[in-house]
Amino acid sequence: MAINIIIQLLPLFLFTFLIFLTLRIKSSSRSSLPTDWPVFRMTPGLLKNAHRIHEFVTDVLKECHGTFHLKGPVLADLDLLITSEPANIHYILSKNFTNYPKGPDFRKIFEILGDGIFNADAHLWELHRRTTGSLFNNAEFYKMLLETSKNKVEKGLIPVLDRVWRDGIEVDLQEIFQRLTFDNICSLLLDHDPQSLSLELPYIPCEKAFTPTEEALLYRHFLPESVLKLQRLIGVGKERGLSEAREAFDEFIYSCISKKRQQAQNGTHKLDLLAAYMEAYKETTGNPEVFLRDTLLNLMVAGRDTTSTALSWFFWLLAKNPAVECKILEEMESKLHSKEEQIWTRFSKREDLGELVYLHGALCEALRLFPPVGLEHKAPIRPDILPSGHPIDKDSKIVLSFYSMGRMESIWGKDCLEFKPERWITEKGGIKHEPSYKFPAFNAGPRTCLGKEMAFTQMKFIAISMIHNYRVEVVEGHQVVPSDSIILQMKYGLKARISRRST
Repeated sequence: MAINIIIQLLPLFLFTFLIFLTLRIKSSSRSSLPTDWPVFRMTPGLLKNAHRIHEFVTDVLKECHGTFHLKGPVLADLDLLITSEPANIHYILSKNFTNYPKGPDFRKIFEILGDGIFNADAHLWELHRRTTGSLFNNAEFYKMLLETSKNKVEKGLIPVLDRVWRDGIEVDLQEIFQRLTFDNICSLLLDHDPQSLSLELPYIPCEKAFTPTEEALLYRHFLPESVLKLQRLIGVGKERGLSEAREAFDEFIYSCISKKRQQAQNGTHKLDLLAAYMEAYKETTGNPEVFLRDTLLNLMVAGRDTTSTALSWFFWLLAKNPAVECKILEEMESKLHSKEEQIWTRFSKREDLGELVYLHGALCEALRLFPPVGLEHKAPIRPDILPSGHPIDKDSKIVLSFYSMGRMESIWGKDCLEFKPERWITEKGGIKHEPSYKFPAFNAGPRTCLGKEMAFTQMKFIAISMIHNYRVEVVEGHQVVPSDSIILQMKYGLKARISRRST
């Protein structure tokens, strides 16, 4: 009995010692590479830099010319090959796509997403891709998207920002964007507007469950399974937050599904995404209700967090680069010819937004520097050799660092850290397109994001409405750094003050 208890507690003792060792580390050189210790290997260096994980990985990759083998504790199966080399990215995501599925470890880490499109491989992934693609390509979908966005800007965003301006108070713009995109994706997917972006700014558990989920999922990449099990067993740490988030997701999504099933068919010809998904997936094996929940949660994560994160970094970059904002305003004035406050009423189709080339370039530049999904996880089903020359074993763990790619001089030149929308404009004044293996903000290859055009439409619509009406000033002294999360949110939000342009 005593021996069994000791065996069960051994991982905790080892992990405690590992934390102690991490705290004792002192930098003895200018190298970014973590020390390879006995037993624990490079984990102490990783934990020491956990608060700045994306920058740490970038520093290491710069020193190692784009690819690095991170060694986890002995017998913990946590070794990672991390890469930001475009040739490797292109090879893994496109050229040899079939050898690099998400893999079983990915499903274990992201099990909260169930059988949704982010976790799916092979035939299940093809089913998701085909179903979602057909709905997103429906002619009615973008009409719905524009109408939903107009409604949320007019009745949610503008009233909230006007109150912030009149009261002269600070606001967390990241939270505002999260509420806005949450309402939008719920309206589109679930035919339900939770109105989280309203003057009352109500607390909605589901809307607040995304951030702790995404933080926990990042730590699952690096912490031993024994430590994660212990957190779940005693209800502490990131795993506790993940468990609470699951309950919030399930209660919200299943409630929306139930309401939809109870609604009588009224003969409307309006595109109804939830009803379409319910019909498409009713013949799937297993529990169709659970499968539908997984599908919707995956799309909600994509719809809320990627777009809100991109908008947050975009407006922070504009605040730091007022000359860029001036050029966007000049372009809007010359192309849109509108002085009215409700500028969003001008847009009836997505092509109307395509005239703003400089704005498009500024959004791409924000996505280059701060891609909402900072990393991707792959596991080869057969041994292989990457274009960089690194051999990899079957089922090994590979992490693609999209965040690091935007900061590599070898990819973007010596001015890679500068915010330059001109980078995305051709000599003739058109939009310059970069290959996805160089600019993977929307992934690359067969898994390229289905919602890319949807994201650009929303971002442009919101950006135009805000820039036309308001000035955004980041609160002096407010610290803006990436969070420790699989989604590259701002750790402390985006605290800002708002003023009206008309005043």
